[in-house]
Amino acid sequence: MVMIVGVQFQKNGKIYDFDSNQLDVRYGDYVIADTQRGADLGQVATGIREVDESAGPKPTKKLIRLATNEDLQRSADNRVREREAYDICQKKIAEHQLDMKLVSVEYAFDNSKAVFYFTANGRVDFRSLVKDLAGVFKMRIELRQIGVRDEARMLGGLGPCGRQICCGSFLEEFQPVSIKMAKEQNLSLNPTKISGVCGRLMCCLKYEQDHYEQTRKKMPKVGREVMTPDGSGIVTDLNIVKETLMVKIANGDSNEIKEYSLESIERIAGGNEAPPVRTTAPATAAEETDESELPADEIRNIPEQQSEPEQSRPTRPPRNNRNRPGGKPKENRNPEKSDAPRKETRQLGKPVMRENPNRNSGSSAEQSKPKKQTNWATALQEAMDSLE
Repeated sequence: MVMIVGVQFQKNGKIYDFDSNQLDVRYGDYVIADTQRGADLGQVATGIREVDESAGPKPTKKLIRLATNEDLQRSADNRVREREAYDICQKKIAEHQLDMKLVSVEYAFDNSKAVFYFTANGRVDFRSLVKDLAGVFKMRIELRQIGVRDEARMLGGLGPCGRQICCGSFLEEFQPVSIKMAKEQNLSLNPTKISGVCGRLMCCLKYEQDHYEQTRKKMPKVGREVMTPDGSGIVTDLNIVKETLMVKIANGDSNEIKEYSLESIERIAGGNEAPPVRTTAPATAAEETDESELPADEIRNIPEQQSEPEQSRPTRPPRNNRNRPGGKPKENRNPEKSDAPRKETRQLGKPVMRENPNRNSGSSAEQSKPKKQTNWATALQEAMDSLE
């Protein structure tokens, strides 16, 4: 058996398990524990409990000793130095013109290191800032970029409910939250209604999600037919918190909607979803859609499709070479690949000389006349005759 004790190093922070090291500690006592960052001051959050070694891995770190008054005074002095370091770091960030927001500063218990927590939209090159801070404080400097949820946990505040935010009071780890949870709980999808101080979805959406999932499995889906004390009806709405249903019951020529508890209704074996209102014949089985999987406010009307009566259409004769348009059979252009011998050979005609459409049609007559052949002697004689 191993004696385990839970220690918390930050307010509303995560609880870590340590070996008690045979120390008599109680809830609320301050102890010095051996951590990855060295000796650190923490407060006992859970009392000593016995854990079987075969149940799981035992913690490797142990408690060093109980904290003394000097240890508590040193921790108080570190809180004062953290506030001074916060102001100095703010001025250095402004000098370097870095796009980052400083959130908090944390000193190590032995003053060997200072950790600066900040938020930024992207990556920040803070190497020059680290050099300046190391020259001022003469210790190891570490800058850590955190998210908006961690920022809200460190700073604290009040939530939309009027109470202290969950992550700053009792929540140890952040749980994944999605917009699907808000839809299943029938909450308004307005971002201002479902967002917390950090600007993300509220962590409390996760608290009741398991109850909604289990209760929804026990209740019939919207659109299903159920049996009520007043007769059969169709489910129109569900109230998961009260575990009640709104059922539409036919009352003569009109319909009446009543509220029933989950225990007072019975599911009809093989009861299907109520068909949507149609002005024409219902669709075929292949065209039917199961709308029970959709929420009540997202059920869409199926487009109308009229079923046409089947008419006898004339059978189309098989298309072969003789039935081709033009009445001429299709000939095989590659006789070598044909199985049957070729009976007749197609003779190619003579090439046809066509006129160029770009040529001038008016000069066609002149171009058709034969050109008169002349030489240099004839040209000379004609020139002399023209001089006389």
